[in-house]
Amino acid sequence: RALAALTVEERANLDIELSPREFLMSYLTAAFPVRQMKTFVDETGKTRSEPMSDEDGRPVFGQEALEMRDNLLEQLCALPIVGSALDHIIGHFGTDAVAEVTGRSRRVIMDAHGRQRVESRSPLTNLAETDAFMRGAKKILIFSDAGGTGRSYHASLRCENQSRRNHYLLEPGWRADAAIQGLGRTHRTHQATAPLFRPVSTDCRGERRFISTIARRLDSLGALTRGQRQTGGQGLFDPRDNLESDYAKESLEQWFRLLANGKLRSTTLDEFQKLTGLELEGEGGGLKEEMPPIQRWLNRILALRISMQNAIFDEYLGLIEARIEAAREAGTLDLGVESINAERITILDRTVIRRDQTSGAETEILRLETEERYKPLALDRALRIGDDARPIVNRKSGKAAIRCSTYSLTDDDGEIVRRYELVRPTRTERMRQDLLLETMWEDASEAEFSALWQAEVEEMSGKTRT
Repeated sequence: RALAALTVEERANLDIELSPREFLMSYLTAAFPVRQMKTFVDETGKTRSEPMSDEDGRPVFGQEALEMRDNLLEQLCALPIVGSALDHIIGHFGTDAVAEVTGRSRRVIMDAHGRQRVESRSPLTNLAETDAFMRGAKKILIFSDAGGTGRSYHASLRCENQSRRNHYLLEPGWRADAAIQGLGRTHRTHQATAPLFRPVSTDCRGERRFISTIARRLDSLGALTRGQRQTGGQGLFDPRDNLESDYAKESLEQWFRLLANGKLRSTTLDEFQKLTGLELEGEGGGLKEEMPPIQRWLNRILALRISMQNAIFDEYLGLIEARIEAAREAGTLDLGVESINAERITILDRTVIRRDQTSGAETEILRLETEERYKPLALDRALRIGDDARPIVNRKSGKAAIRCSTYSLTDDDGEIVRRYELVRPTRTERMRQDLLLETMWEDASEAEFSALWQAEVEEMSGKTRT
């Protein structure tokens, strides 16, 4: 809209700011509460407030609020420009390397002399950009909802560009069907390689709110379309990513109890109620019987400072992780329909749990015995695990492992329990950091680690387990 409003002279000497700052400033100017309020007691005896007006009926503004708003606007103007991800990527790699398939009819790009110019785009432009990517002339493709329907971007055996697609899921939105539509553009039949899907988020924990919503809706979509939840997200998300699951709701109840008992380090009950506007205490003291729903709690968390957001989410996610780990160890973690890949499957027992009276069809429970072949993790892949990964060896057993950080737990006292993940050639296990120090695992040189790891890989290759 801003580009369409430019005059011919302004287009010739283009110098515009591609950021949402102007819209944010307009929003703050209009929405920041600067109206002076006065309190009164109504007929029922309750204290209420209403906007103040002078004798002529003109609104009265609070000088302190006006000063706060002006200071905030001044700070906003001093911030560096933050453009859109789309413009940043194109600006960094250049239009010669990036194919854009979106609904934009115009865009601002930088020419070879560093000057801005407006480039018009027609529906045929998207076809040309798609062709350039599939031919390999452009190695990067950005597409939006407008470019996510009716086109294929997979490593087709019929196209020249058959390299593996690394599909970064940026700004997935709220619609699960649209997200699936977009993911399906790079994962289709008759392809040379399957894509790697990488959901993108920042280190601001509050952003998990948006990943959670799309994860939950993908699960729901799978349940509606195929009768099983896992197919909706195609295994893209972990159970801990859904912050609206039963595990998450139980964890929130526990978080509220820890908050009321003063066992959390992130905040106190009074401070949390004041900052979020959520009323958690009942009239007689203690927590209310009906607490705020998890969606409202998540939305209010987004209004807190980043440091407090992260602290609260660390505690909350730790509670979720503890419940998921307990369910996984007990064998009750529901992941939906799972595929069994085995060398041999033997039916040990059949039990009929229901027989239809009309058709005679039977529903059975089968007890199976599977024989699975070990698939050890190759040494070169083990050495590429994570930035914080460290090679360690067990001085007692002579085995090797990769130690890296993993999700923390929150115990019943609200304390965060830090853990490590030990990646072994044939399995992965998690251990508390304090308990790991009491074991025989020690740091090792890459040469020693590589020798022990490769020895276990060769030992386990070809073996099976029942």
